[in-house]
Amino acid sequence: MAPAPVPAAAPAPAAGTGGSSGRPGSSSPRSHEASRPLRSGAGGAAGCAGLAPAAPRCPAPSPVPTRRVPLRPRYRPAGIPLRSRYRPAGSRSAPGTDPQGPSPPRYRPAGSRSAPVRARGVRAMPGSRCPLPALPVLRWLPRYSRAWLPLDVLAGLAVGLTAVPQALAYAELAGLPLQYGLYSSFMGCFAYCLLGTAKDVTLGPTAIMSLLVSSYAFQQPAYAVLLAFLSGCVQLAMGLLRLGFLLDFISCPVIKGFTSAASITISFNQVKNILGLQGIPRQFFLQLYETLRRIGETRAGDALLGLSCLAALAGLRAMKSHLPQAVPTTPPAVRISHLIVWICATARNALVVLFAGLVAYSFQVMGCQPFRLTGSIPQGLPPFRPPPFSLAVPNGTIPFPSMLQDMGVGLAVVPLMGLLESVAIAKAFASQNGYRIDPNQELLALGVANALGSFVSSYPVTGSFGRTAVNAQSGVCTPAGGLVTGALVLLSLAYLTSLFYYIPKAALAAVIISAVVPVFDAGIFWRLWRVQRLDLVPLCVTFLLCFWEVQYGIVAGVLVSGLLLLHSIARPPVKVSEGAVLLVQLGSSLHFPAVEHLRSSVCSRALAASPARPVLLDCSHVSSIDYTAVLGLAELLQELHRHGLPLAFCALQEPVLQVLLSADIEGFQHFPSREEAGEALAALPGWERCRELGGSRAEPPTSPAQSTGLIQ
Repeated sequence: MAPAPVPAAAPAPAAGTGGSSGRPGSSSPRSHEASRPLRSGAGGAAGCAGLAPAAPRCPAPSPVPTRRVPLRPRYRPAGIPLRSRYRPAGSRSAPGTDPQGPSPPRYRPAGSRSAPVRARGVRAMPGSRCPLPALPVLRWLPRYSRAWLPLDVLAGLAVGLTAVPQALAYAELAGLPLQYGLYSSFMGCFAYCLLGTAKDVTLGPTAIMSLLVSSYAFQQPAYAVLLAFLSGCVQLAMGLLRLGFLLDFISCPVIKGFTSAASITISFNQVKNILGLQGIPRQFFLQLYETLRRIGETRAGDALLGLSCLAALAGLRAMKSHLPQAVPTTPPAVRISHLIVWICATARNALVVLFAGLVAYSFQVMGCQPFRLTGSIPQGLPPFRPPPFSLAVPNGTIPFPSMLQDMGVGLAVVPLMGLLESVAIAKAFASQNGYRIDPNQELLALGVANALGSFVSSYPVTGSFGRTAVNAQSGVCTPAGGLVTGALVLLSLAYLTSLFYYIPKAALAAVIISAVVPVFDAGIFWRLWRVQRLDLVPLCVTFLLCFWEVQYGIVAGVLVSGLLLLHSIARPPVKVSEGAVLLVQLGSSLHFPAVEHLRSSVCSRALAASPARPVLLDCSHVSSIDYTAVLGLAELLQELHRHGLPLAFCALQEPVLQVLLSADIEGFQHFPSREEAGEALAALPGWERCRELGGSRAEPPTSPAQSTGLIQ
């Protein structure tokens, strides 16, 4: 029997037209993604360098050479290496057909536009062709490229050199022993690597969170650790219940007022360390009074060293901001010098603290010490144990309920501000670097970091803007850079704490001031004055009250913003135009606080109009309505009918129309447009003038009897 004829081999699909499997006929709605250039910072080989002017980019893995062999469906020719048949997710062309070579694997955080890697046994989201692994780490780890490893390690080292001195300084700001700053700096790195959805974000102690801890922990480590555990539980609950939308009720003026006031408070709180003063109270106004009263007790050595460190940090920051971008065609010596300057400017906190420590050690060897030193720090890793639920004091024991009562409103302020700061930073860098995040997953990551951190004596942590910027500028490609940062902090705890003895407190104060001064936004006052002056009210209330107590400023600002929001709901704009009919246009949805305002506005204008006119209520901007508003409209309709004035509705949206029809209002009539309403009203006896309504939409009032008013 003659063998069956072999069908002709199907041609390999062209780039951007074939499926990811390389088989003919396999297509995908994302088929053009492989040929599209990657956006800067998206985490791919062409653009995960971040924000730095000269940051190294994630290189693409070397492509494996392949042979162009026509393939039959489901046929794999012999002789082709197995690696050449691998194409990462997002590649839509067959091997050898893309003139630019196969696309390298790309880092895709949660919510990115490219398809995540498929994991066996993981169910896809409804309506999506791509599975969603339970752990965000499973979305990038299976596609991790060796070319990303050097950049992740470099970024982790740069962040670690920044995190260690800042951790010591922030613990001083929180009123805790300095080792608690290091205890708080590594668990967040490990937890976020597994659960975070942004490649740039780093978790750890921050200046604002340390200020809040100093207000609610009362300089007691047990309170600080318990606050971290409870904050983590609150954040976990919000993430599981998907309550991240509650953060939207904290408006931008409230946030700006709080951060600007915190910048001033934190900076002035460190002036005592710059001047070498002791015994200064922590309340801002008392602190201001005592500092000015005791200015003559300034220690010359601390003041000189602190100001020198501030000048050095400012100079290195300015040098980094004005550093030109390196060009690949420049000579090697120029590129090496550019890299050295960039590293020095990025690790400026570590360099300044190291220099100050060497100066203090030199004076110690000579037998005199003009500086106030950090002192001894316990060496070794913290024990893994549950957070304390009671506190032993000389007079007895403070039970758990009493500790909760002492922390009070801090149990809500600390987790909410931590969530707000972390999610805002993640959104900012995700938008700048071309990927998306999952806010509810960010809440879970932060909650787990705080809850687990409390078992290693950590106080509450959140996303750090400064260290996140360093991470992005260093060219980080995946969240794995946090593993290097956490390991560096652990090494510092295990072996370097004895060297921290000689760090002057003035140098740590300079590090804190340099970190928080850029947070102050002086231009927000002028921008709000120019754009929306009413928003200056919550801004100023928050800003001023935060100098008294932080919690009072935040709560008062949120309340003022809520009152302004409720006022806009209770007094929606109502535009009344007097023409052939009395045309009433609602500017927003209608809810129960606005019903009485609408009734009084319409009745006063309708009854005062001369001659009398029918009333037409344009509801084109009303998207929702409640039962109280329905009752108010029914009463308005009856009141106008008692005075012989008809009332009609036009341009009702479908949900609003269904609610009004279900209410079965007597005399209710509605029309799709103004023109049809005018024709219907004109058919009523005595209202023939309503035929002119069709021209009143585009033509302004032309007679003194016609007027237009906006009722607030």
